[in-house]
Amino acid sequence: MGTIYERELRSVLAGELKGVRAVTRSCSEVARAKAMSVIQRPFLVVRAAGSGSEGTGDLLALRGDMCFPIEVKSSKSDRIYLSGRTMEQYNALKSTGERCGLLPLYAFRLKGVRGDSWRIMRVEVEGLSGKLRHLSRSIPPLPLTSRGSPHLDWNAGMPVHRFLSLVCKSNGASGIVSDPGSTKTKESAFG
Repeated sequence: MGTIYERELRSVLAGELKGVRAVTRSCSEVARAKAMSVIQRPFLVVRAAGSGSEGTGDLLALRGDMCFPIEVKSSKSDRIYLSGRTMEQYNALKSTGERCGLLPLYAFRLKGVRGDSWRIMRVEVEGLSGKLRHLSRSIPPLPLTSRGSPHLDWNAGMPVHRFLSLVCKSNGASGIVSDPGSTKTKESAFG
């Protein structure tokens, strides 16, 4: 049934008040308020079948306006180097992202840290369009080692409260306003 950290992140992305409170307990008021934005615009989060293989990631976070395959990692060390199976997972995420027009993410949970212990990083993919392309510019990519290999560096990631604020600030489908006297609709811009 997945790791404790997969369940923790699933609860946060699904906008469950108990889960958001649990991960922001030792955060600042500002960070807590930003994280709480997901309660108004939650994701449907499912554990991917064959979790961690074939480009699906561990979790799929879906909402009417966006979808992310997410690979969840945790460690006591602030860096995780990819090799063997973990590099295959990365390459499969990249391939799936490019083939399907998705923005794959890594969620890295650093154990034993007070405050926001989650960091979000994106897999570099080509061919994104629309909101995901715009969003990809704001989320840091996995950094590269001196040999050019991607790895996870917790210090280089985006804190999850900022990620939640970013992906939950637009109005999505509720931002489409219809003028009762017209057949035209207006869609709010991302941002």
